Amino acid sequence: MRIEKCYFCSTNVYPGHGIQFVRNDCKIFRFCSSKCHKAFKKKRNPRKIRWTKAFRKAAGKELAVDPSFEFERKRDVPVKYNRQLWNKTVHSIRRIETVKGRRQSQFIKNRMRAGQKLADERDVKEVEQNIHIIENPVIDRKKMLEKVKLRRKTKTKAPLLAMETD
Repeated sequence: MRIEKCYFCSTNVYPGHGIQFVRNDCKIFRFCSSKCHKAFKKKRNPRKIRWTKAFRKAAGKELAVDPSFEFERKRDVPVKYNRQLWNKTVHSIRRIETVKGRRQSQFIKNRMRAGQKLADERDVKEVEQNIHIIENPVIDRKKMLEKVKLRRKTKTKAPLLAMETD
């Protein structure tokens, strides 16, 4: 049983599923769904369609270069069945999956960290621009009342001083 990759979006196409298109030059294209098949017929570029694996890799949203991808490559060399080799292969596949999962999660964390820095800078800038909205209005009222009281005191004292000097 061979699990193929969709030519357009790079998802898995299991036996008996999807659409197969054979061009005049005998090149075989496999598609996971009619959505991918229609996009291919419309000559859309998978690197420009946001939901494809090619776009995500080209935009830097997924790991593009990793040695573990070498194990996923298609090999057409037949190998004679050997139980010991089969067990080793299954064990190594599990190990590779765990390593690949860790690398992908680390890649995502690094991407999120950069985005979080940008978000923090944006938040600080917004707070600096709109600090007048955040400042406590009660404190401002107290300051204003103190200023008004000082003005009243100086205004009431000023006429008295003027009368005394006359």
